[in-house]
Amino acid sequence: MKAMILAAGLGQRMRPLTDSLPKPMLCVGGKPLLQYHLEALAKIGVNEVIINLAYLGDKIRAFAQTGKQFGLNVRYSEEPEPLETAGALLHALPLLGAEPFILLNGDVWTDYPLISLAAHSLQTDDDAHLILVPNPEFHLAGDFSPNSHGRLENNPNLAKFTFAGVSLIHPRLISQYPHQRNKFPLGEVLRFGIAHNRISAKIYSGGWSDVGTPERLAALDAQLLNAQSLNAHFSDAQLHKNNH
Repeated sequence: MKAMILAAGLGQRMRPLTDSLPKPMLCVGGKPLLQYHLEALAKIGVNEVIINLAYLGDKIRAFAQTGKQFGLNVRYSEEPEPLETAGALLHALPLLGAEPFILLNGDVWTDYPLISLAAHSLQTDDDAHLILVPNPEFHLAGDFSPNSHGRLENNPNLAKFTFAGVSLIHPRLISQYPHQRNKFPLGEVLRFGIAHNRISAKIYSGGWSDVGTPERLAALDAQLLNAQSLNAHFSDAQLHKNNH
């Protein structure tokens, strides 16, 4: 199975942190956001990862290289300028192949078990399966409305949830979209798919953060470092107990 990580954005709201680093290279819990994704994908047996590059893409390439150090084969989709999310997928289609692939936003952190996504089989006519999360304080309006059968609907009577930036995508979602342009957003394509009853979803209530501002980055960093400290404390206590 292949995966793609969207990593070409400018990160305007993260300045000045992104003046010299692309957002996926910002560190939380002692390592770059991008590294969490690469390690999680390798863990579930993904063998090829495509990363799109535009803004400061050389920093991402210098870090991930061929992917060998993560047990992956990393390939790059070079963009002359940021093409937005669906434009990036259209540009990368020759690298993505004909089978469903995992799509991750490079600027989110989550502990969602990607093995569940890898094991998910799209229904015959489905173009995508999205992971949604409860709406965070900064996005209370949400994005998409799942019904009781896990299908997304344009229904004002259904509650909206926030797209986690984690999904399983069939290439035809993009290749057969009738309104392709050089630059266009994935949200537009997903709404087209929802109108044609071709998108499913699952709600995840575990750890997730859209690292969209310096404040959210700092909060996530503190959370992960605190968790690491607690884990180290319990590990030391267990080791001490085992030695006596």
